[in-house]
Amino acid sequence: MPPMPASPRAQDFRPEVPHGRAGLTPDLSRAMVIGRSPITCVVVAKIAERAGLKAVTEQPETAARRLAELVPGLIIIDGGVENRDCDPLVPALTGTRLAAGGTLPATILLSNANSTLDEGAFGGMIDAVVAKPITPENLQPVIERLMAGRS
Repeated sequence: MPPMPASPRAQDFRPEVPHGRAGLTPDLSRAMVIGRSPITCVVVAKIAERAGLKAVTEQPETAARRLAELVPGLIIIDGGVENRDCDPLVPALTGTRLAAGGTLPATILLSNANSTLDEGAFGGMIDAVVAKPITPENLQPVIERLMAGRS
């Protein structure tokens, strides 16, 4: 098996603050689910809705553009098999968080239990990691905890 490429580090990314969006206010009633698997995105969106949020789903390739239009209170990222599917989004996600004051949008990473998370690859912006398989019992309480007291 070929060696895995080195995981990018936070210092490898320059935050992309959405143009003209400094001081923006996230919509705490919204969640954005980002992932390659449409099935996973639908399941996760339904769980977010059960937690009282309006969910939208995006592919990793379109998420940065969508973040320029909509800043949710919560972002849920499906890391994929190696937790690398959304690596190209890190600058936009970090920039959005900086523009919103540094703590929102809250960010959850959906991760395979058999892979290790290099949190440095996400620039320290991951607030919680939920192991797959995703169920309402393991994801909904995390969503509710992160969103509690923020409305």
